[in-house]
Amino acid sequence: MKISVILCTHNPREEFLRRTLESLRGQTLPPDQWELLLIDNASSVPLAGRCDISWQPHARQLLENKLGKLNAWLLGMREARADILLFVDDDNVLALDYLEQALVIADQWPFVGAWGGSIIPEYENPLPDWVGDQVWRLTVVDVKEDIWSNLREGYATIPVGAGLCIRRQVAQKYLERCRLNPVSAKLDRSGKGLAGYGDIDLAHCAIDLGLGTGKSSRLKLTHLIPAGRLTFDYFVRHAESDAASMMLFRASRGLPIAKPKPLSLLGQLRWFLHRLTHGVPREQYEIQKAHHRGLEKGWELAQDYLQRKPTAN
Repeated sequence: MKISVILCTHNPREEFLRRTLESLRGQTLPPDQWELLLIDNASSVPLAGRCDISWQPHARQLLENKLGKLNAWLLGMREARADILLFVDDDNVLALDYLEQALVIADQWPFVGAWGGSIIPEYENPLPDWVGDQVWRLTVVDVKEDIWSNLREGYATIPVGAGLCIRRQVAQKYLERCRLNPVSAKLDRSGKGLAGYGDIDLAHCAIDLGLGTGKSSRLKLTHLIPAGRLTFDYFVRHAESDAASMMLFRASRGLPIAKPKPLSLLGQLRWFLHRLTHGVPREQYEIQKAHHRGLEKGWELAQDYLQRKPTAN
C-alpha cells in the first residue's frame, strides 16, 4: 500500500462528490497500490450505501459523528495504512496522474513532509468583478514552479488542505499535537462555519520534525466552486473567520501577534478616500473591514488561549 486517500465529506452535493470519485477511479496509479477512506462527517442524510466505491479494492467507508472537518481528518489519519496520506475534499477533481505524481514527489523530495499543488477553479456562476485579488479566499492556487522551504513564515511554500500530501510521521505528530493541545482540532471548518488554518497547522508539523513544506507544478486538481461561495456575504464571513483563525493559530504556534488598532473615524475616512481615488470596489472595502473585525476577535481568542496554554506543545 503506497498511498492512503482520505476523502472527507459533510452534506455533499451529489454531482460534486460523483466527479471527485470519478477522478479517483480514473487514476493512473493501479488501484491495488492505494486505499480510499471515504469519511462521512455527520451528514444530515447518512452517506452509507449512497456511493459505489466497490471499484477500489481497498476502499472503506467510515463515519465520524463529531462535526468538524478536522475530526474527520483525525479519524482518517488513525485509520490510514500507507506511508503517504493524501487529503481530498468532496469538491476536488484530481488530475488523473495526481496519485502517481504525489508518490514521485515523495521519492524525489525526502526532505519535505507536506506538499500540494495547483488548485484550478471551476465556477458554477461567473466570478464577480469585485473579487479581484481576494480570489484566494476561494482556495485558488497557481503553482508555476516547484518550490519548498522549512520556514514557518514561508506561506508561499505551505500547501493548503485540498490535495495535501503528508508523510505518516507528520500525521502521527499532528495526532499527538491535537491530543496535547485541543485548540488545534478547532482550527478548521465545522458545519457552515468558516474557521481555518487547520491545514496550515498540520503542515507545520512537518517543520516540527525538521522537514520542509512545498508545492509542485506537477500536482493539479480542479476545485468545484458553487454559486453560494461567489456571494458578497460569503467573502465577508470568510474574511472575518479567517483573520480570527489566523490569530489563534499564531498564538498556538508561539508566533508573534500584535493587538489590532481600532479603526478610527480618520482611518475610515482615509479608507473611503482611497476607495474613491483608486477605484476600489465597495465590496473590497467591506471585506477589509470584516478582516479587521476578525483580527479583533482573534486577538481575544488568542489572549484567552495564552492564559490557558497547555504545558506541552
